[in-house]
Amino acid sequence: MKVLFINLDKLEYKIINIDSQGIISLGVKIHNEYESWKKDIYDPSVPFIFGLGPFVGGKLFGVHRMIAIFKSPLTRTLHFSSIGGVGYKFMGSGIDAIVIIGYLKEPSVIFISPDNVKIESVNYVNSYKNYKGVYAFSRYLLEKYNDFFSNYNARAVVVGEGAMYTYNGNLFSFDIVNGEFRIGSEDFSGRGGVGSSLFKGHNILGIVSGGNYKYRYEKVNDFQLINKIFLEKFGKSYIEVINEKTKKYKYDPETGSGGTFGENYLLYKEFLPLFGYKSIYYSKELRRKHYENIIELFWKPFQEEVFIKSKSWFTCGDLCNVACKKVYKGKKVDYEPFHSLGPFIGNYIFEEALKLVDLVDQYGMDAIEVGYVISWLFDLIENKLLEPGEVGLNDYPIFNFENFDPKNDSYKNSKIAEKIIEGLIKKNNEILSLISERGIRVSSKILNEKYKERIKDNKFNDYVVYASFGNEGYITPNLYWGPGVVAPMYILGKYWTDYSNSFARPEDFARFSYGRAINESLVEDLGICRFYRGVYEPVLDRLYKEITGKDLDKNLYKEIVEYSIKANAEPVLWESKRAMDLVSTMCRELNSKDWKFERYEDYVEWWKRFKESLDKYLGLKNIQ
Repeated sequence: MKVLFINLDKLEYKIINIDSQGIISLGVKIHNEYESWKKDIYDPSVPFIFGLGPFVGGKLFGVHRMIAIFKSPLTRTLHFSSIGGVGYKFMGSGIDAIVIIGYLKEPSVIFISPDNVKIESVNYVNSYKNYKGVYAFSRYLLEKYNDFFSNYNARAVVVGEGAMYTYNGNLFSFDIVNGEFRIGSEDFSGRGGVGSSLFKGHNILGIVSGGNYKYRYEKVNDFQLINKIFLEKFGKSYIEVINEKTKKYKYDPETGSGGTFGENYLLYKEFLPLFGYKSIYYSKELRRKHYENIIELFWKPFQEEVFIKSKSWFTCGDLCNVACKKVYKGKKVDYEPFHSLGPFIGNYIFEEALKLVDLVDQYGMDAIEVGYVISWLFDLIENKLLEPGEVGLNDYPIFNFENFDPKNDSYKNSKIAEKIIEGLIKKNNEILSLISERGIRVSSKILNEKYKERIKDNKFNDYVVYASFGNEGYITPNLYWGPGVVAPMYILGKYWTDYSNSFARPEDFARFSYGRAINESLVEDLGICRFYRGVYEPVLDRLYKEITGKDLDKNLYKEIVEYSIKANAEPVLWESKRAMDLVSTMCRELNSKDWKFERYEDYVEWWKRFKESLDKYLGLKNIQ
């Protein structure tokens, strides 16, 4: 891999060829070399790595994701966050990965082309023409540096105010075609505080890159070889396999819908997590009533606009025929951000969720994490651990799952949520400022002490679901009701686990989750979109061997785990009652005979046996 090392302290750069299987493999190697496990998350000497996989530039679809490898402000260990399509432009620079260390005195943007690397001091612009936030800043860069974008067919990746003022900033990128934004072809690298890591650690507002370089390996252009691999494995052509395995994300004729938003509501029904996971405590019948309201008020407006009227489907800018970006009146719609700021916070009106998602997107924050913060605060107010005024509000949200008016209460909750979102950026009161800087886990412990006289049965941390790592690390899970999203896996907040609505003995569940972690990590290491996982996983060994001439090394996940142990960021026992109940209620829901959760010790035993089994599968020994 051709790796660009940028030292911001010295304003120097160098390009080094490094043998590496993929971008995450490279990132782990470099973080180990810099011993970043022993350093603070925002220490400028902690490298920020951003790059692509080996399959770019040829005839393979869905292989141009860019992956950031960084020390997460949330988990306090390595995290990996990918963004779609950016690699299709970025590869043109001829660079496979950027490694950034050091800190600039002025906020800046890095410009990378085959001819040069330039660092420009740039003031962040949060309002420009008709654009706001990261959209405004992206537009500003496009116009101010139009020659660079035009000459190198470049694309920008930027941060926003979420990265500047909170732990929860993300990366944003708009695809550009003929000098204009391609509406719908936008993407975010969301989870783990990736944008905060880039800005707070290095004072970088964005990276712009492009050029004319394409493939790294000649054989990615050999469509006959690619087709042969798939014919021999599946008995079907490459394109036929893609169409079959990705129909959920494009269009499923059986449901008449597509994309994560269109399909997940039809698939998960009463298993959808609602009201900050409070729904897990209620009967299937009541959950079904809520689901029916969600379909009517939340899903149908999207379905009618995107699949019946306009059929506005786009790609992220990758070479791809899936067109997973379903666009509602100019706004890209995916399940998790909309659910997080919709039904998860007691907001069943689609247009209201759209406003909130757009606001969070403008600020450049991870919408999933923001949804957890809002639902947590709503629950704390509902249970009288906080008063509205203490978080900058002048009204009470409606967060009673048994007594909820899906229309009127949704509008009210949406308006209150908007104030919380603004407050997280403006830090206009003590509690929201605390959360913006420290995150949910540390903040809950501080609030437990500050308001200890208010605590009766449940503490502040018991009203929110998160998985813990080490002393202060945590991550809120992807929005699914299944033990795997909070099980003691070393990387969570992603799909590197078994996130299905299922239950099993801890030894078995650890085996399933370990298998998914291995496969998901390899897919991401090679820059492949996980919507293509059903396409590539069965042929990954052979495909990698045929194209690169090397064998696929499957020890990547173990190397990541070993780093986490050195960083003192191993999974630790659940601190939240609701996280524990997420596991036990699924066991109950499925009438599983594999386990009984009757005492606290039963939860501890399941957790410990899961982790012991996982560590056994990993072959872990003492790591210093």
